[in-house]
Amino acid sequence: MANPIQYNEGYDDAQSVNNSSRSTYLYKDLNLFFTPNPVTGDVSSVTDIQAIKRAVRNIVLLNPGEKPFNPEIGTGILGALFENFSPPMIASLRIRIEETIKLYEPRVTVTQVNFNDPDSQRLDNNELRCSIQFTINNAPQNVEEIEVMLQRIR
Repeated sequence: MANPIQYNEGYDDAQSVNNSSRSTYLYKDLNLFFTPNPVTGDVSSVTDIQAIKRAVRNIVLLNPGEKPFNPEIGTGILGALFENFSPPMIASLRIRIEETIKLYEPRVTVTQVNFNDPDSQRLDNNELRCSIQFTINNAPQNVEEIEVMLQRIR
């Protein structure tokens, strides 16, 4: 007896449904969870806001040297988990994230990058929460937000 197909829900902030009010899709990418389309059986796709949020998340989580043929892409934010979290470190991470997204994701404009409180309990557990707010260049009236949680894996 075969097991039923299980679909990956994805991230909370990269919603599983598209919030775009347009009837046609402007941006379309492959779903990197490689879940099959229930109708065609082919790899499903993500569109518009969902595609852009996943692209921004991927850029932020990449370390320099991880992407083949483009070793300069990445923020290196994962290395910040074991650093002293001080105001200069916060400023450095914020600048790295903003500049990397500006260079490698031309569809968005970053408006704000925030980190969890330096005095919070999460830092003692080597967890770093980064909230990125941005506008999509084709729809600048809507501010979108993603949250990236970095934590030590053991």
